[in-house]
Parts: sequence; C-alpha cells; structure tokens
Amino acid sequence: MTPSTRYASSTPSLALREDVELPIAAVERDTGLSKDTLRVWERRYGFPQPARDGAGERLYPAEQVERLRVIARLLNAGERPGQIVALPLAELRQRLQANMPLGRGLALEHEAMLSMLRRCEIMELRRTLNQAVMRLGLARFITEHLAPLTVHVGEAWMRGEIQVFEEHMYTESVVAVLRGALGGSASLPSPRMPRVLLGTLPQEHHLLGLLMAEAMLSLEGCECVSLGANTPVPEIVRAAQANRAQIVGLSFSPASNTPQLLQSLLDLRAQLPAEVQLWAGGSHPALRKRLPAGVVTVDRLDEIPQLLAAWKAQAEAA
Repeated sequence: MTPSTRYASSTPSLALREDVELPIAAVERDTGLSKDTLRVWERRYGFPQPARDGAGERLYPAEQVERLRVIARLLNAGERPGQIVALPLAELRQRLQANMPLGRGLALEHEAMLSMLRRCEIMELRRTLNQAVMRLGLARFITEHLAPLTVHVGEAWMRGEIQVFEEHMYTESVVAVLRGALGGSASLPSPRMPRVLLGTLPQEHHLLGLLMAEAMLSLEGCECVSLGANTPVPEIVRAAQANRAQIVGLSFSPASNTPQLLQSLLDLRAQLPAEVQLWAGGSHPALRKRLPAGVVTVDRLDEIPQLLAAWKAQAEAA
C-alpha cells in the first residue's frame, strides 16, 4: 500500500521543539511504534539512543522522534526494519519520497494549494479542490489527489512549515468539499450493499480518513452511518445493533495506543455478531501486522470496491 492511497488519518503528530524530550509512552503514542519495538531496536540496531532521566527512564530527543515517525511511515510502505532503522534522517526522507511517486504536475498543484493554505486563501483552496472533483470524479479525486495531498500537508506540518491552525483550516476545507461532493452525487443506497457504521475509538480524534472511506463506500451504494470520533466500544456495539449494521469500520492514526487498539478490536470482535464484519483502516503500523482473527484490514482506499465484492459474494452464499 502506497502512502498516497492509504485509508489514513489526515493529521500527523505535532512538530516538536528541538529541546523537547519525550518519555517512551509518549513516543509510542506519537509514532505508533510499541515500547517493545523501540527497546529491541535500541539493542539490535543502536537506534534510537534515548537519554535517561533521574529515575533512569528513557527520554527521546525531538530529532530521534522525527526519525522514528519517518521510519514508521516507511514500514507502512513495506520497508523492513533492518534496512532502514539505522539510516540518518535525510536518507530516510529520500526513501519516503521515493515511496510516494507523484507526477510533476500533481506535485506542483499540491505545492500551489499549500501556498494557498499559508496565505489563508481558504475559498480559493476550496474552489481548486472542487474543480479537481469535477475533473477527476469523486473516487479518483480521493485516491489519486486528496490522499497524497493530505500526506503532503501532514509532512509540511511535521517540518514546521505550516501552523496548527492552518492544518485545521485544511481539514475543515476538505470536509466541506467532500460533504458537498457526496451531497451532489447522492443516490439511494443499493439493497444489495451493506449498511456500514463508521467511527473511531476513544482518544482517536482524526476523522478525515474516515470521511474519505465513507465517500468511497457511498459511491459503491452502501448506506453509511457515522458516529464521529471518540466512541467507546460498548456504544459502538449498541449503535451497530440499532442501525442493523452489517459492517463496522474504524480508523486508526499513528497516535493510537497499540495495546489499546488491539484490545479494542478483540473486544469489538467478541461483542459484535459473527455475521457483522469488522474493518480496520488507517495509518497505524499495527494494522500492517497480525490483527485479531475476524478483523478485515483496509490497506488502501481503492481496495474498498474489492472488499465489498467479497462481502457481497459471502452474503449471497450464506
């Protein structure tokens, strides 16, 4: 799965000041890399190299946290830890760029929209995005244009090139464009397609990837109900029952706590009826590893039609 089409969070971790040091729990939340992984890499590869506080607890400098963020992105793109963990930040960024092939025209268009964001030309940004929807169609706009643009904006934030409020303006602009496009292309759900409940778990605030997934599902004829962010597992189960959902879809950003993510998926799978599929998507590294049995990983937004075809075939065979 390439970063340009991941079912991903729109919002990266905040850029850190150079003098900031994070404890290991904060690094785990920030990067999605587990504490055990960080300790193993420290022994095996000599990186990261945390300092220690007065109690002997690990403290990770900002530069190392940034390297770990890029490493996590590369692992998502299919790189192996032994090939990249010891590399310097500059080389890691070069590899990341190589994993994100964009045509020159699209790259220039993304730079132009980033400039609009910096100048707070929000209506111009929305107009440009709407033009791209009309030019490409909603599905291609999401997978070929919006997903890589969102990654581009996120990396600019991590490099300190845009401010928090500018990233928020970007998110709100994209939400407005997607909602408008969905309303303009609205059609009655197909009775042969599933009802899908969408949401995120507590402490997961990022919704843009979930909205992109909702758009792709709606285009395929699904009836979608969104719970928004921060919904506890018992409430997701109740909502699935009340809405007669046939698929429950969750989104996870790298900021999600790995043990909590896995435990929540286990709990949900145990509490949902067996015939209700549980889909998990996003940019969290744990989603590229072994997940609990009965959880469907949504690696790419453009895989959604194939996953729905598989669901339909299974439903017809039942």
